[in-house]
Amino acid sequence: MPLLNQKKKKKKKKFILADIPYEDQQMRNPTNVAFVFQSFNLSVRIPLLSKQEISRRNLEIGFFSRVGNLDAARQLFDGMSKRDVVSWNAIITAHWQNNDFLESKKLFECMPKRNIISWNTMIAGCLRNGLVDQAFRYFIKMPDRNVASWNAMISGFVRFDRMDEAEKLYEEMHNRNVISYTVMVDGFARNGKMNRARKLFDMMPERNAVSWAAMISGYVGNGSFEEAKFLFDQMPEKNVVAITAMITGYCREGKVETARKLFEGICHKDIVSWNAMISGYSHNGFGEEVLKLEIRMMEEGLRPDHATLIAVLTTCSTLSLLQRGRQNHAISIKYGLESDVSLSNALMNMYSKCGSIYDSELIFQTMRSRDLVSWNTIIAAFAQHGLYQKVLSFFRDMDATEFIPNGVTFLSLLSACGHAGKVDESLNWFRLMVSTYGITRRPEHYACIIDILSRAGMLEKACEQIKDMPFGAEGTVWGALLGACQMYRNLSLGELAAERLLQLDPTCSGAYVMLSNIYAAVGMWEGVTNVREVMKRYGVKKQPAYSWTEISDKVHLFLVGDSSHPEIGRIVSQLKLINSHMKKSDDEIDFSDCSDVWLD
Repeated sequence: MPLLNQKKKKKKKKFILADIPYEDQQMRNPTNVAFVFQSFNLSVRIPLLSKQEISRRNLEIGFFSRVGNLDAARQLFDGMSKRDVVSWNAIITAHWQNNDFLESKKLFECMPKRNIISWNTMIAGCLRNGLVDQAFRYFIKMPDRNVASWNAMISGFVRFDRMDEAEKLYEEMHNRNVISYTVMVDGFARNGKMNRARKLFDMMPERNAVSWAAMISGYVGNGSFEEAKFLFDQMPEKNVVAITAMITGYCREGKVETARKLFEGICHKDIVSWNAMISGYSHNGFGEEVLKLEIRMMEEGLRPDHATLIAVLTTCSTLSLLQRGRQNHAISIKYGLESDVSLSNALMNMYSKCGSIYDSELIFQTMRSRDLVSWNTIIAAFAQHGLYQKVLSFFRDMDATEFIPNGVTFLSLLSACGHAGKVDESLNWFRLMVSTYGITRRPEHYACIIDILSRAGMLEKACEQIKDMPFGAEGTVWGALLGACQMYRNLSLGELAAERLLQLDPTCSGAYVMLSNIYAAVGMWEGVTNVREVMKRYGVKKQPAYSWTEISDKVHLFLVGDSSHPEIGRIVSQLKLINSHMKKSDDEIDFSDCSDVWLD
């Protein structure tokens, strides 16, 4: 954890002005400044201020800065007939804390007298604004430096991935404290140098909870969960940061129940803890738990941030929960988070997956800034809906920007061709991605083009593409070919595809089912029996199909063969009615090929 952030958090204590209650919104409003001045007897006409009054004004400047009312803070400062160095430091901090770093620089240059804190304040302001080189220039110019100065600069280098400079400065530092060591441990861990991080951690003359948490988080982030667990068990006093790291680790291992126990054991959960648990459920497919936790979090008074909303929107995308997705979109607007690029990308994805494709486009068109993921998301959205011309239009627009298409972009282009049945166009894009854009084809690109050729009945050409692959075909490739063989009743290629697929995964129930359906379609019932016997021998069972739908903000799950739904009678009646209407339709659909040979 960066040093400067820690120091700022330590300063954030609520200061009650003269025990008079206040509201944050009232204090943020510049129109109420006069009221505040009057309430606290802050007349700007006082000719001279005592030391006690100056100290009080300094605290009030800091208070107004923290609640975001820079105008009030500046009026207090300008109205002071006498100021000390703390006054100057407070107003300089107020300006860069409220996104006016340029004014901070001007004030710093005007200071009649500076101390080490003044210089440290400017270093912090530079780093807050991403100005690492400027921060280092202030550091070099400092007439005197304390440990905090060194730690701040080293932390800045670490935060902006300039580890070589951080390490060099650390070696030049004579008086190190626990923060100095911890910053470097965190830096090595962030850069995947866990051996160096552990060596430094073991050398530390003393450790605090942050040191332990940095090491544990490093192990989790670098995929060394067992080492993280071992260290966590040794940790003398477990803090929320270390526990949160372990929650993330357990979720990555798929052990969400253990993660939940750790989560519930945290007395004072912060937003990071909630996000770790919510994201863990989201990544492991526990959609209902994601939605429940979000509600509980808000009931306990915490505001969701962009990470919370991204995890929830991902769940809404997976479960096609449009209304819940819209509610979270409204939450993002309410809390001023809609300008976050990653959140906008998640909103586009959610609307697309929920079938509201033009809401996705509206989000894209109103984004203040975009990244490569934004372009790929909108292209993928229209590709999923088979709108090839829109995909082509967005691709051309993207090609005219500074963003360069990548493998994900071309996967969406190929997918759009597949949905639209454009075989020739797909082969052209498949060629151009290498010849024009220099993109290396990956297994998923081959799987997509083979699926397109197979669905078009060009099974022999699909086999040629498989032979031309520079690497072994994965299960998705053979699965695409096998699915097409079932559609076109091609027994010889179907047997080949099933054989290769089962070599890769002997427990793949889908391969057995599709091969059996091919045998059934050509009347080879002995083959059907043989497949079933092999499945029994290996203990393979057909995975039951399931689906879900959202009705009146409630998710209904449906499983094949499950009649436990309380409205099952009405559901069956409606299905029969729909089936009857379909049979009466002029363009009646033949479902004979879809019969399930596994029904007993």
